Amino acid sequence: MKVVHVSGTRKRATARATLKPGSGVVKVNNTLIENIQPELARLKIREPLLLAGEIANKVDIKVNVNGGGVMSQADACRLAIARALVEFSKDKTLEKRFLEYDRHLMVADVRRKEVCKPNISKARKKRQKSYR
Repeated sequence: MKVVHVSGTRKRATARATLKPGSGVVKVNNTLIENIQPELARLKIREPLLLAGEIANKVDIKVNVNGGGVMSQADACRLAIARALVEFSKDKTLEKRFLEYDRHLMVADVRRKEVCKPNISKARKKRQKSYR
C-alpha cells in the first residue's frame, strides 16, 4: 500500500496532506470537503481533484492545516492535494495539466507580509510632516 505525505504553504498557513488508496474521501481537519465553509474556499480546494479526474476517485486524502486565514488555508490545502496527486500517480501529464491550468497548483507562492519598520506603525507609512 503506497502512502504519500506532502505539504503546501501559503502566507502563514501550512497544510500537510496524507494520500492513500481508497474510495475518494477527502477530509480537511477531520471535516468532509462537502461541509467546508465558505463555498469559495471549498471550490478552491476541489480544483486539483476535478482536474485529476479518475485518480481522485481512487484515493483517500486527509489534510491537516493550521495558521493563516481561511483563504490562505484553502490555497495551502489545494497545493498539498495537487502535489500529493502528482506524486501518487507518477504521471507527467497530470503535472503538466496542473501547471497549464494554474502554476500555483504545483509551486508555492513565496510572497509574505512586509515587516514593520522601527518607530512606524505600518510597513510603508511615513511620519506626518509639518511645515509650520
